[in-house]
Amino acid sequence: MSEGRSETDSKIPVLECRGLAKNFRQGDKTLEVLRGVDFTVTAGETVAIVGASGSGKTTLLQLLGGLDAPSSGTVSIAGHNMTDLSDSEKGDLRNAAVGFVYQFHHLLPEFSALENVAMPLLIRREPPAKARSTARELLERVGLGERLDHRPGALSGGERQRAAVARALVSRPQILLADEPTGNLDGRTGERVFSLMLELNHELSTSLILVTHDLAIARRMSRIMTLRDGRLHEGLLE
Repeated sequence: MSEGRSETDSKIPVLECRGLAKNFRQGDKTLEVLRGVDFTVTAGETVAIVGASGSGKTTLLQLLGGLDAPSSGTVSIAGHNMTDLSDSEKGDLRNAAVGFVYQFHHLLPEFSALENVAMPLLIRREPPAKARSTARELLERVGLGERLDHRPGALSGGERQRAAVARALVSRPQILLADEPTGNLDGRTGERVFSLMLELNHELSTSLILVTHDLAIARRMSRIMTLRDGRLHEGLLE
């Protein structure tokens, strides 16, 4: 595995958003989901975002990852303002700098675990042999070295989620965005997946932003942010 980033790099923001707002139209009304969110994450930080169901946590994560466009405000990843980029440039930046893990694994069912994890590298046009070697190394790292050729349907829920974590980290992204990554797992399996994410975060200095309803998980992150009434607040709110 590659070494983590330097101490100097740890002070450089890998993600910044300023005045981030998102509105949705519902008939003749406008629903304000996010209202002027300001947020900065530096290299290697772990941040939990908590809040009531429907508060906009997933919407915020999609904006931070450039999967949706804000109504106003800006999001910058690795120094690149997403609003200044074309769709193809956003895709390239996401593939290079951002990893995603969801509550559902989203592995491609027709491909093996190895092929699924190698996919981001193949999209970047890395040589197939190198992509497979890197994917194999990471799958072995997450305990799936004996399951490389198994398709998702032949893996357990925990194995599928570990494969999804490996796929998200295979390109060594600067930031990992995780939306309830243990939400569909039993307690023991969820703990294993979450501990793995923290271990790889420390090893690779990949920043981790995790949306969760589990306060026990949130308290193990370096920062906790609460989303309430469209605004992001530092710490847990009563």
